[in-house]
Amino acid sequence: MDSRLNSVDKKPLIARSRKSAHLLAMRPRQWTKNLVVFAAPLFAFSINLQSLLGSLLAFIMFCCASSSFYLINDIADVESDRQHPVKCNRPIASGLVKIKVALGMAVILLGSALAISWWRSPQLGATITAYAILQIAYNLRLKRMVILDIGAIATGFVLRAYAGAAATGIVLSSWFLICTAMLALFLGIEKRKAELRLTQLKGTKPRAVLRRYSLELLARMESVVTTSTLVTYTLWSSGPLLRGASTSWMLLTLPFVLYGIFRYQLLSDPQEIATDNNNEVEHGGRSERPEEVLLKDLPILCTVVGWIITCFVILCLKQQGLIN
Repeated sequence: MDSRLNSVDKKPLIARSRKSAHLLAMRPRQWTKNLVVFAAPLFAFSINLQSLLGSLLAFIMFCCASSSFYLINDIADVESDRQHPVKCNRPIASGLVKIKVALGMAVILLGSALAISWWRSPQLGATITAYAILQIAYNLRLKRMVILDIGAIATGFVLRAYAGAAATGIVLSSWFLICTAMLALFLGIEKRKAELRLTQLKGTKPRAVLRRYSLELLARMESVVTTSTLVTYTLWSSGPLLRGASTSWMLLTLPFVLYGIFRYQLLSDPQEIATDNNNEVEHGGRSERPEEVLLKDLPILCTVVGWIITCFVILCLKQQGLIN
């Protein structure tokens, strides 16, 4: 009798775990990357209900499109994931989400993202389509090609930024797009550096593309991209004279960008990883997972919040005519 009661009690728990597994299979933690779509109205100082709703639509479309490819990747890698000590716990690999169901979810998510995007505007539809083509190329070939793999990651972020503009009708500054590309390259290099460091710490065999990289090479690439990022952001924030931001008061946000980049570099530094007390050694450093840095690293989070608040204050003062 008790055993039957226990089995009945467990059924709702199993049902809930399966429902949550379907959501987890879409990797909602990765959706933080899609927040880049809100950069277009923010950088253009176009903060109103229409621009926010347009950016929100672009954000949702990118979440749907990106999740569809996460599902497809997990389906393709299901056998290898089942042999992996950590990835075996993923919803599809563990069997909580059936492959047919996951495939159906992927088709619905991608199809909906494309259809709604093209309905919204040809520019947004073309951007989501370009992102889908990029993901296909990345998974089939580019992720195994040295340097081009990082370039593909950066292109994905540029497309996200452009989608925010396409959904709101905002004309972006060329400095904004270049700065976005440089910052995305920076994050891609930091991710590869952390992944390479992880293989060295654990003594595991690196995947094919990582064998072509070295920490010395990535450090040189990081130096070039970091300098380029800071220069392009400075040129943009210098104001209308250089066809950048609408006010040169945006130079006040430069310290936040400087600290954020240097803090991120610190998190990926081998010496910092080796002395970390939060078991980050096991993961090669927090910069291996850029989407989690924003959520878990308090200094980075405070820096982002400080940058946003400063931008809004400058925007309000400009709208009131108190600054030029």
